Amino acid sequence: MSIELPPSAAPRSSYPVDVLPPAVRHRLRELTQAPVPVSAYVYDGNVAVARARELRRALPDWAAVHYAVKANSFPGVVRALAPHVDGFEVASCTELELAVSAKPVARGVPAPVVAAGPAKSVPVLTALVRAEVEAINAESLLELHRISRIAVAEGIRARVALRVNPAALPVTGSLHMGGVPSQFGVAEPDVPGVLREARRLPGLDPVGFHIHAASNNLDADAHAAYLRWCVEWSLRTAVDNGIDLRHIDIGGGIGVAFEGEKPFDIARFGELAAAVEVPAGVRVVLEPGRFLVADCGWYAAEVTDVKESYGETFVVLRGGINHFQLPTSWDIVHNMAVLPVADWPEGLPRPCAEETRVTVVGELCTPEDTLLRDVRVDRVRAGDLVVFPYAGSYGWEFAMHGFLGHPVAERHLL
Repeated sequence: MSIELPPSAAPRSSYPVDVLPPAVRHRLRELTQAPVPVSAYVYDGNVAVARARELRRALPDWAAVHYAVKANSFPGVVRALAPHVDGFEVASCTELELAVSAKPVARGVPAPVVAAGPAKSVPVLTALVRAEVEAINAESLLELHRISRIAVAEGIRARVALRVNPAALPVTGSLHMGGVPSQFGVAEPDVPGVLREARRLPGLDPVGFHIHAASNNLDADAHAAYLRWCVEWSLRTAVDNGIDLRHIDIGGGIGVAFEGEKPFDIARFGELAAAVEVPAGVRVVLEPGRFLVADCGWYAAEVTDVKESYGETFVVLRGGINHFQLPTSWDIVHNMAVLPVADWPEGLPRPCAEETRVTVVGELCTPEDTLLRDVRVDRVRAGDLVVFPYAGSYGWEFAMHGFLGHPVAERHLL
């Protein structure tokens, strides 16, 4: 009988320390000089910028890259990306303020922001309308009515794109999120009726559609086929329902390759995207988040103890899922490297594990606080740092900061 292991299970060896860039190692060693145990994220904005520029260069002129701020909202990272993306995708007032401050525009020009979220409150919608964003991705008929009422009170017409849950995607590959019951968007059979109502609402300017039906897709051919399908569906639906189509948002969904996986082929995707016929005046928005920032961040936590229990070795961290919850939440394995730290208080025993497999756990009072299982290490000691690469997306933002009240992980920009 096979046993299904949790995502944190990793019968593999830890990364060698030289997988960590020299600048990251240097900064982390600087942090060890502080009187408190290290638990921090280190980001390199240049890594995110390079990925954004590569994607932007590969795409046709009709395509726009809007960074999904939810993936990493650290202001230094957002500001670094701002000159190299066309705009931002936001889901809250906090993200909206961050995006507008990072990429300001002249009055009367649409803020380069698209907005998402299944439960936008009236305060959020009011802030979006007042900011005159490029498009509010509306999730329901009631939300359209709310936007219209706010816009009329403000004396403007709000640009809206209807989020659609398509009945089916005639595309193979690792695409999903369409054609199943969901809190996101309007079911495709209901689209004509919702559009008829939207066209009658005085505060709305219906500009197009938002279709987010891809997730963590590493297949460039499949993603290009998905883009083509979104464009063709939007063109057809706009004609059938009297919409002056100017905006097609295909969401994010470009995947990040972990160990043993083939990375997404940006050049191939751009080549296939260029063959899609998009009418003049129509803008196709992509919302990459994780794809741009996953490899620009490292999460590091000091080893507070190394201990054995019934034949298993545990490496205990000053941190855990209260700082880095992703390994326990997604079906991926985040491997780690051990950064040796020479300093150790005189007179204290220094527990050590060598040439063995260990389980890496955090400081919380729950067995759920397990970041990595069954990983072989050459050596790890109390006082060393355990460092997780690929922690630049959904790391700090996705963690359980409030549980037990431990200090929140610091964030540093190289």
